[in-house]
Amino acid sequence: MTTSAKRPIRSRSPELGNELVSTGEDPVLMARRRFLGNIRSGLGGIALATLLGDAGLMAGASRSPSLRGGLHHPARAKRVIQLFMNGGASQCDLFDFKPRLEQLHGKAFDPGTGARVEASISTPGAVMKSPFSWARHGQSGRWVSDQLPHISGVVDDLAFLMAMTSVSNVHGPATYLQNTGFLLPGFPTLGAWVSYALGSLSENVPAYVALPDSRGFPYNGRSAFTSGFLPADHQGTVIQTVAPEPIAFLKPPIGAHHVTEASRVAGLGLLRDMNARHAAERPGDTRLQARMQSYELAARLQLAAPDLMDVDGETTATRRLYGLDQSHTSQFGRNCLVARRMIERGVRFVQVWSGHGGAAGNWDNHGSIPGELPFIARSMDQSAAALLLDLKARGLLEDTLLVWTTEFGRMPFSQGSVGRDHNGGTFVSWFAGAGIRPGTSVGESDEWSWKAANDATTTYDFHATILHLLGIDHSRLTFRHNGIDRRLTDVHGEVVQGILA
Repeated sequence: MTTSAKRPIRSRSPELGNELVSTGEDPVLMARRRFLGNIRSGLGGIALATLLGDAGLMAGASRSPSLRGGLHHPARAKRVIQLFMNGGASQCDLFDFKPRLEQLHGKAFDPGTGARVEASISTPGAVMKSPFSWARHGQSGRWVSDQLPHISGVVDDLAFLMAMTSVSNVHGPATYLQNTGFLLPGFPTLGAWVSYALGSLSENVPAYVALPDSRGFPYNGRSAFTSGFLPADHQGTVIQTVAPEPIAFLKPPIGAHHVTEASRVAGLGLLRDMNARHAAERPGDTRLQARMQSYELAARLQLAAPDLMDVDGETTATRRLYGLDQSHTSQFGRNCLVARRMIERGVRFVQVWSGHGGAAGNWDNHGSIPGELPFIARSMDQSAAALLLDLKARGLLEDTLLVWTTEFGRMPFSQGSVGRDHNGGTFVSWFAGAGIRPGTSVGESDEWSWKAANDATTTYDFHATILHLLGIDHSRLTFRHNGIDRRLTDVHGEVVQGILA
């Protein structure tokens, strides 16, 4: 029997998990009608999507804590600059002076506790004193080696965590741990969590920017800046300040003369319409929403980026302060100066890397502490101190948190002749700026600088303290993933009260 009425054909999409209805009409005609209908409502849809996104009501849209009931407590810091020493900076050659190493230099290492002594990739050698000179500095009397003459001059502005620990002494897992709170890949970094929680302070710049060493990425590559399972728009925007194209693919290729301002506007308009329709059909997938937001941000960045990167507009005195006039400090100095310019313009979290993931030219000094550490320390020291002084002079340190850290420390005994192997037992980090009590310290390593002895600080404590200063309770900042309320600090972490003002 035939009839003019067409019975709807129902089917279920295995990808979307919802019921699709077909009227039995020609699919080409249906697609055409849908396309024409969408064109009519395209501008309205774009406007609505923008309003919903700003209100945090669109799937995957960034939402600030003000839309979740407000910050958990008053924030002391608005923004963070983190300086990350890639490779494992040697605490016992920089900040953790131990007379015991001087006394027993060259003798067999025996901590006297019966604990098994192991090293990451070597056989434990003899006790090795620091090959550098040490002195107390500032009113706080902080011990610092002669490899950091500029940081020595600002120690009274710093608060030290002298007994940080890591459960891994392998670069990849330890770097993940210090960045994400987990040893395995796939988890959001601290910067991504801050972006997710707070967003950017300006719509023209990303919330989270990573400035890698000009010689290459850290050991974990781009996954060191990942958003993990958070919405994809919270991943770090990588900017290579000394590259010919600092922000990849921000502008059309030089030879693309057919790309004009009018064609870009028209193309972006069509792309927004197509993307909005695609996203509406896949409300649980944040990747496209992140792509849409990245295109819109890229368009704004085309105007904002030249000003962000224009360190040539800084005074000669400022450029010299950061060491841009010296070959050994110019790269890290430029990154530090750009970091200051970025937080001035609304970037919430900037991570500046010292050292890349290679076998040399970083803080991974296996072969020779006296031969390798001076190079990397010299490249960082002046610029890091300059950043602190510059922030302070401009009044930015009052609401900016400056953090210096690494993934683990080095052993108090030798590797080979005069190198040092990895040590997760103790290492040093320091804080400065908003909410920090300057000239203080928490924790102490043992007499060898081998293990944490008193008031040890974990990565979880480190992260909890940063979030606390931003007005966030680390135990309440969560994201539902695979049936678990994930958080940066997992199920651990205590705020380090001893360094807070």
